[in-house]
Amino acid sequence: MTLQTIQTTQLDIPPGMIHLGIGQPDPSLLPLALMKNAAEHRLSHDDVSLLAYGAESGDGYFRLALARFLTEHYHKPVDADDLFVTAGASQGLDLICTLFTKPGETIFVEEPSYFLALKIFRDHGLNIIGLPMDEDGLIVEALEENLTQHNPAFLYTIPTFHNPSSITLSAARRERLVEMSQEHNLLIVADEVYHLLAYDTAPPQPLANYTDGGMIFSIGSFSKILAPGLRLGWIQANQALRHRLVKSGLLQSGGGLNPFTSKLVQSALELGLQLDHLIKLKTVYGQRMVFLSAALRRHLGSSASFSEPNGGFFIWLRLPEQTDAEAFLSEARQHNVGFQPGVRFSSRQSLKNYVRLCFSFYDTPELEAAARRLADVLRNHR
Repeated sequence: MTLQTIQTTQLDIPPGMIHLGIGQPDPSLLPLALMKNAAEHRLSHDDVSLLAYGAESGDGYFRLALARFLTEHYHKPVDADDLFVTAGASQGLDLICTLFTKPGETIFVEEPSYFLALKIFRDHGLNIIGLPMDEDGLIVEALEENLTQHNPAFLYTIPTFHNPSSITLSAARRERLVEMSQEHNLLIVADEVYHLLAYDTAPPQPLANYTDGGMIFSIGSFSKILAPGLRLGWIQANQALRHRLVKSGLLQSGGGLNPFTSKLVQSALELGLQLDHLIKLKTVYGQRMVFLSAALRRHLGSSASFSEPNGGFFIWLRLPEQTDAEAFLSEARQHNVGFQPGVRFSSRQSLKNYVRLCFSFYDTPELEAAARRLADVLRNHR
């Protein structure tokens, strides 16, 4: 390794490339000054406990601050005792798989679903069955039908500003999903990392609000609302489910996850810095979504279709039926534009004419150029 080849972040984007497949925040939006203020505030307390092994559920004062923050946004009181601190949403999901599944067991997911969650499930040797969605989210009748044929370890759902489709599960279906969880003793793993990123109209209440009476894990993360490098998230669940997490060998050996980072974020919450940053992100992402949507319509015209999302990071673009998005991607890369092909989000290797575009990583000039390049490549491809 030389100084020229040392890599410090996950991304290694070639010069000139605009990769709309990157589902991360724009580096210019990463709040370095905010975290410096939070660190100075926290370290001024001379509290050595943040350098010790942490409490298994996570630092109690951090969970109190997080509970107050979530109470404001969920419009329902959140008890700090219902929160379990994770090293990001992905680690939380992996821990749930470790403790609540065995290789060969079946789980349900939406079709499409987050492609890296599918990889985590495959790493655990799970049998994945995809359930259909429509404009109101997961079709609960299809879930009910499949429950007569299978006994899944859990259902994994992304109910709000879904990744990749950006669809939001309707309030009525959320209610029915909770009822079915109770009727069938069905564990629901709700990935709600985008719930707080509504641009304008608030989504239905999160599944986190139903954790008291149901078998529900609600997963949240600061990766989307503060910074992914913090590797800090949370799971909200009832006492019985949380107890399984707390008593895991991982926690018994290493203590609570991310005690140092969580104390810094505690200050960001208590000083109002997180709220200010969240407001900024919602404004910026909303503007970028509108801009990219207009650019896609201007350059692609009737050759592609999509719905504008009300929050989150993504536009789910449908190309003509005969288009193979993976083959299209090879050509697109030659023109310095990238995306995620839809087949990667499919548990059954379908959705080949879909692509996921992310507008969080680039500002408007790059989004305009990307839409123009996509249109040029699609014309040549066809």
